[in-house]
Amino acid sequence: MKKLITLTISAALLLSPIAYTINAPALNLKVDAVSAASEEAPAATAKPAATPKATAKPKPTAKPTAKPTPKATAKPVATPKATVKPATTPKATAKPAATAKATATPKATAKPAATAKPVTVKESVYQDGVYVAYGNAYSKGTEGAKIAIKDGKIISIELLRTSPKIIDRDARNNYSGIWPAYSLMKDRLLGKTRDGAAAVDAVSGATRSSTGWKLAVDRAFERALQVKPADATYFEGDHMGVDPEGKYAVFASYDANKLTAVKVYPLNSAGDFVDEKTYTAEQKAAIAAITPALLANGTAAQPTAGLEADFKAAVNAFWDAEQNAIINNTSAYVDGFYSSYGTARSVGVERADVVIRNGKLVDVKLFRLGNNLIDRGATAYAEVVKANAPMTAKLLANGSYFANYEEKVDGISGATESSHGWNQAVERAFEKALKVPTAGQYFDGKFAGVDNQSNILLLVDIVSDQVTAVKVSLFGADKKLIADDKLTPEQKTLVEQLTAGLTEKGVQLADITGQEALSAAARAALTDALTNASKLQGTYKDGTFTAFGDAYDKGTNRADVTLRNGVIVNVSLSRVGMNLVDLGKAAYAEVQKAIPQLTTNFLAAGTRDAVQKVDAISGATSSSNALKSAVDRAYGKAELVEANKAAYFDGTFIGASNDKTVNVMVTVEYGVPVKMLVYYLDNNGKVRALNQLTPAELAVKSEIESTSLGNSLHKYGYRAAAFGNNDAEKAVSAKIVEAIKFALETAGK
Repeated sequence: MKKLITLTISAALLLSPIAYTINAPALNLKVDAVSAASEEAPAATAKPAATPKATAKPKPTAKPTAKPTPKATAKPVATPKATVKPATTPKATAKPAATAKATATPKATAKPAATAKPVTVKESVYQDGVYVAYGNAYSKGTEGAKIAIKDGKIISIELLRTSPKIIDRDARNNYSGIWPAYSLMKDRLLGKTRDGAAAVDAVSGATRSSTGWKLAVDRAFERALQVKPADATYFEGDHMGVDPEGKYAVFASYDANKLTAVKVYPLNSAGDFVDEKTYTAEQKAAIAAITPALLANGTAAQPTAGLEADFKAAVNAFWDAEQNAIINNTSAYVDGFYSSYGTARSVGVERADVVIRNGKLVDVKLFRLGNNLIDRGATAYAEVVKANAPMTAKLLANGSYFANYEEKVDGISGATESSHGWNQAVERAFEKALKVPTAGQYFDGKFAGVDNQSNILLLVDIVSDQVTAVKVSLFGADKKLIADDKLTPEQKTLVEQLTAGLTEKGVQLADITGQEALSAAARAALTDALTNASKLQGTYKDGTFTAFGDAYDKGTNRADVTLRNGVIVNVSLSRVGMNLVDLGKAAYAEVQKAIPQLTTNFLAAGTRDAVQKVDAISGATSSSNALKSAVDRAYGKAELVEANKAAYFDGTFIGASNDKTVNVMVTVEYGVPVKMLVYYLDNNGKVRALNQLTPAELAVKSEIESTSLGNSLHKYGYRAAAFGNNDAEKAVSAKIVEAIKFALETAGK
C-alpha cells in the first residue's frame, strides 16, 4: 500500500529556507496580516474615552442602532445625510466642564466600557466578508468597488472604472482626471465605516467618478447588512448589464421596489456601444422589439420570431443588470479575475484565465502550456490552436463551464483533450471564486510543477489534500524532456531517489549528495505543483510582461519577464537604442557582458524582491539598475490588484514613430506625464543635430517641448492629436503622436 503523505501549504512551508525559489508571492498570505492590522485599529480609536462623563450618554444610541440602518440604506443617495449625525456628538463632548467638577472621577472611569457597547452593536449589523457593487451606469461604463469589511470597517478596497462591458480596465484608458483619483480615493476610504465613507470629499477633477465610487461603497455596505431592508428590493438608480458574449448592453432603471425603464444598446466587436447614428435597419428593429418585452416581462421576455438570438443575448444582459441592482444579491461567487489549470500530462496542460461577474463567466482566455508550463501560443498543435476561439465562444455562450461535460457535444473536434482541460480549468477557477470555500486546500487531480530553470518536471497526484503519487522527469541541456528509456543509469538512480524523497518528505526533501542543484530543483517543482493545485488565487497573473528601465538620450533597457505563480520562469534582457531596436553587439561592451550574467542572476533570484537585491555588474552599473527596475515594473504590470493603481509608472520613457525616424522622451511624475523631449533619428537610429532639421521639424519640436511647464499634465499627455500650421508640420506631428503613444504605452501600468 502506498503511503499517503499530507502536504499542507502554510506560511511556514512557503517561507522555509529553500535553495530554489518558493512561490510565497503567489499565495495571498497577506490575509492574516490585514486581519491583524484591522484588529489593532480599534485600539487607537479607544483613546478618546478620556472624557469620562461625556461617554455616559452613548447608552441611548444603543436603541437607534437597532433598526435605523435599513431605512438609511433604502436610498443610498441619501447616505450623506447620515453623516450629519456625527455632528451631534460634539454636543456630548461639550460637557467636559461637568466632568471637571465631578471629583469622583474613579466612577467616571469605571464606565468607559459602556462606550464600547454601542459601537460594537452598530458595527455588528454588517457581515464580515468581501462585497462588490457598482455605481450608476452610463455609456462609458460605470464605477465599482470591491471591498473587504471587518467589524464594520473597510480593511481593503479595489476601485474599479469599467469598460462598457463592465470589466475593469487599466487606469490610463480612462479620462485623465481620474488618474490621480484612484490613490486619493483609496486612501480616503480605507479604514472607514459606512458613514465615514459617505462623508469623504470627492477628488477635484474627478467628481463624477469619486461620487460613483462612494455610491458603490455604500451599496457594498448595504449588501453586507446581516438584516436586509424590508422596504427595498433594489438600489435606486440606473444599472447596466452585458451578456457574456458581449452582444448587448441593457440599462435598467429601478426605484426601491420595481423596474421603471429599460434601454437596449448593441455592442460592436471591440465591446463599445454602437453609435446610434449608424444603427442598421435590423438593429433598430431588434431594439424596438426587445425593449418593451424586457420592460414588461424582464427575464421572462419571449422572443419575436427571427430574433431568438438577439432576445437571448438581451435577456442575459438584462439579468446581469438586475443582479447589479438587487440589494440581496445571492451569487455564490465573488466577482473578479481567477486563473486555474486542467489535468496535467507529460506533454503539458491547459490553463484558463477568467473574469466572473454575478456568478457568470464574462471573459475568458484559454492557454495551452508545454511541459515546461510556459504558454506555447501559436506553436501548440495546429488543431489545438484552431480550437481555442470556438471553445472560448462556447464557454461564453454558456456563461460558465459545462457542468456535465460531454466530449462530443461540448468539446471541439480534433482537440477534445484540450477542450476537456479548458473546461476543467474554468470549473476550478469558479471554485476559487466561491464566497464560501469548499473543504480542503487543494483540488483533487494530477498537477504539474516545474522549477523556474526548467530542470525537473513533476506530475503530482493529489487526493483529499494528500499527495498520493509523484512522477519525476528530467529536462536535458536542450530543455526537452528526457524519455524514461533514454535516461542514463546515474539519472535513473537520481529519479528513484528524488521520487522516494519527495513522496516521503515533500518539500523538506534533503539534498542528495552530489546532486544538490537538482535536489533544490525538485523541491521548487513540488512547490510549483502544489501552488498550481491550490484553491487560493495568486497575487500575480501568469504570462509574459514587457517593461523598460528609465531612458536617456542614448536609449533604454528592456526586460521581457515570464511569470508563473509570482516566480520568474523566463527572462530576456536587452539594450535598445533610441529607435527601440535591440542594439545587440552594437551596445557598449560592458553591457554586452553584463546581460547574460544578469539573466542568470535574475532567474536564480526568481522573485520580485530578490531581483532587486542582485548585485550590479561592474562596468555596467547603470544598465544593471535599469534592468532591475524594468523587472520590477514587469511585476507591476502583472499585479492582479494594483498596490498603487495609477495610469503610468514614474520615470523616463521613450517611444518611436512607426518608421523609427522620431523619438519622444516622456517624463512621468506621480503617475502623470509632465515633460516631453523630441529627437529626430537618422536611418541608423542616431540622433540628428539641430542644424540638420527642417523648419517643420523645429516648429513641432518647439511646440512639444515648450508648451507645458513640467509640473502638471502635459498638453499632449492625454489623447494627443496631430497639429500644425501647414502640411509639412502636420506630417511631422503625426509621427510625433505615434512616438508619444508608444512612449506612454511603455510607461503604462
